[in-house]
Amino acid sequence: MASTKPFFTAVKDRRTYYGLSAECPIPDARIREIVEYAILHVPSAFNSQTTRAVVLLGDEHRKMWDVTAEVYQQQLPAHKFESANKRFQGFRKGYGTILFYEDTDVVREFQAKFKTYEDKFPNWSDQTNGMHQYTIWTALEAEGLGVNLQHYNPLIDVRLETEFNVPPTWSMKAQMVFGTPTEGPAVPDDKKEFKPVEDRMKVYGAK
Repeated sequence: MASTKPFFTAVKDRRTYYGLSAECPIPDARIREIVEYAILHVPSAFNSQTTRAVVLLGDEHRKMWDVTAEVYQQQLPAHKFESANKRFQGFRKGYGTILFYEDTDVVREFQAKFKTYEDKFPNWSDQTNGMHQYTIWTALEAEGLGVNLQHYNPLIDVRLETEFNVPPTWSMKAQMVFGTPTEGPAVPDDKKEFKPVEDRMKVYGAK
């Protein structure tokens, strides 16, 4: 069942896809397995294990984007909401959404335990959340899914806490939408630009 795509090929192939359908080439159990594997094995500072995830599939995924639309409709002027709602309806057409959180209770626990690094833990917490996002994103694409990452928090936080029984101490970081791609990536392969690698890294002591 696991993807046999080589690691660096999967890294290279990971792209942003906005055109998605509600089809899914893998069973729900495989999606759960991918997220569980990331939660278990992606590293965190001092093994603090602060990242949390809520996986929404099918009707629950669609409900999440309906709720998001409701919240934004109350916050935006009509002409601005019309544009935003087109994006929400596009996300709703996908198969699932993963909500990424950081457990602030655990962050504070480690701040109290390691006072020398107290000011560093919020930043380290964001770093591990980003690693979880990247790992899951790459794994889903290796299975044939298209993915995009959204950030409609904090406006939707309280409603989603109520709808999906999310503890208030979990701080939302991102919403990852996925489904079967219906069109190419947001930036075509021949349009993707890369800054010179030699300007972005240094190597010393190589043999």
